Amino acid sequence: MKRFLPILIPVVFAAWFLGALAPASDRDFAYSRFAKLPLLFKGRHQPIDSFARNSLVQIYERYAFYDPLEKRSIPATEWLAEAMFRPDPARERRVFRVDHPDVISLLQLPLKDDAKGFDGKHYSFNQILGGTNLNTLQEQSQRAAAKDDSQRDAFDQAVLRLGNALMLFNALQNTARPLGVAQLVPELTQFQQAVPRGQTALEVARTKSSDDKAELQQDPLVRSVVRFLQQRGERADKVPLILPPEGGANWARFADRMLDFTGGSTLPAAAISWAKMGDAYAAGDAGAFNAALTEYERFCIAQVPTDISKGISEEFFNRMAPFYHALAIYVAAFLAAVVFWFRFSETARQISVRLTWIALAIHTVGLVYRMWLEGRPPVTNLYSSAIFIGWGSVVLGLVLERFWRNAIGLAVGSSLGFVTLIIAHNLALEGDTMEMLRAVLDTNFWLATHVVVVTLGYASTYVAGFLAIVYVVRGFFTGGLDTSTARSLARMVYGIVCFATLFSFVGTVLGGIWADQSWGRFWGWDPKENGALIIVLWNALILHARWGGWIKERGLVNLAIAGNIVTSWSWFGVNMLGVGLHSYGFMNGAFQVLAAFVISQLALIALGCLPSRHWKSFRGVQVA
Repeated sequence: MKRFLPILIPVVFAAWFLGALAPASDRDFAYSRFAKLPLLFKGRHQPIDSFARNSLVQIYERYAFYDPLEKRSIPATEWLAEAMFRPDPARERRVFRVDHPDVISLLQLPLKDDAKGFDGKHYSFNQILGGTNLNTLQEQSQRAAAKDDSQRDAFDQAVLRLGNALMLFNALQNTARPLGVAQLVPELTQFQQAVPRGQTALEVARTKSSDDKAELQQDPLVRSVVRFLQQRGERADKVPLILPPEGGANWARFADRMLDFTGGSTLPAAAISWAKMGDAYAAGDAGAFNAALTEYERFCIAQVPTDISKGISEEFFNRMAPFYHALAIYVAAFLAAVVFWFRFSETARQISVRLTWIALAIHTVGLVYRMWLEGRPPVTNLYSSAIFIGWGSVVLGLVLERFWRNAIGLAVGSSLGFVTLIIAHNLALEGDTMEMLRAVLDTNFWLATHVVVVTLGYASTYVAGFLAIVYVVRGFFTGGLDTSTARSLARMVYGIVCFATLFSFVGTVLGGIWADQSWGRFWGWDPKENGALIIVLWNALILHARWGGWIKERGLVNLAIAGNIVTSWSWFGVNMLGVGLHSYGFMNGAFQVLAAFVISQLALIALGCLPSRHWKSFRGVQVA
């Protein structure tokens, strides 16, 4: 049996991934087809599935919602369909994550109660709206929004996150039909007649004339018109354009077409199809919903064939979830490498090698597929940089394993692949990971040269640093780091630092050339530019110290661990300063994680500096 494990275990993991490629089967409503429909949101054409996932992850922090009452996982597309077409049950779903105790207390939300099914972290829209201190939440949100990013504490961040989630959910409920209208198609004429009164009601609301406002708002259709009018104002950035071009028009929001439906004009065919889908879904009529969906699909194929084709491809990518599957397989590969160290079983090493190759293949498929979908090089934002750094680290780890068959390269590569994909997952909580590029970044040549090369410099510096961590952890805490292995590890670190120096230097120079073309100067001492330069200087410092004989093995690994701090600062830290041309905003949670990581690296350096007599592997042996 033991000889079959190196084949059996990788085959099981490969089958697990391939199983995700099978299309979902629909029991009643054709959610799998609905998920592929195209829309336009924040300048990017995408399928409903992507929009649903990005919306749900901002509210629930997951791509699927688990309902404790129904005891089942609800896919994002199904959740979005309910939010758009059946608002009343959607408002009862405990989908809003509220985990800050002060916010829970502020809204007087129920605490954890297993008997009643409350987990103390997830609440419904109605539960939050029913709190007696909702006005206080709005006041606290406005207060937090007025602060500078770097001045917001955890409470401010939680209040803003919840406020944005509530606004997003409210916008979703008005995306494809007027909220409060049970059956839209039979009431189209009445809605048309209510538009002028709704415009008056909104003006009255803005002037705060409460008596007139109350009188006008008694009509449900007037309230629906007011909500649609608000989508043209403060909520416009949260509502997607779901109606494709028709009759020479551009992509449009459903609300825009409904509000233009006045003076005897005819509602566009696409809007009629959406109205039919909404009416059928609200009535629970799967057959009518699927028929209206088929009608709308034919319209999209005729009008926007490229967009619907892209929607089908992107929905498949979402279902494939390559980075999630690769992440799990990297964990298994790392554990197999650790088993090899403790039991020195060649079987475990073979399993680790094959699992790492499978995970890398899936990782590569995901990376290339994203590039094809975006029409861009692999690195366009922080999310994709994490994906690419992990990929580069795994490749380097396998190269090391090719020369030193001791599972160290496997452990370092798979652990970095796992960590970077975890970082990418947390970055995805902000929303769309394929967002439109900033104007200054919209140059594929420089994205493919400067960004890719400098990111490979990040990856290789991390690989050197994690190899050094293996040296310290195995040497200090275990007796398994013999002199030969220690010498091999030091050679690995040295070789990777040489590689990192080359790529970080070339990448920084290319960045300067790009800056000269974009901003008219090669170098401006911007924090991001300084961070990249520090990586070059730090790697050069390591090499010069080694060449000059100032450091030996342990000095080399300690400086390489410090390289993890330098690289993390350049990759993430400078983005949190809120200044410079490369700042992407202060992230409170990321700052805390970065600070904890820096502290952990300093602790490892402190251990690495202790005399060798305190190391389990080097007792009685003098190691420089």
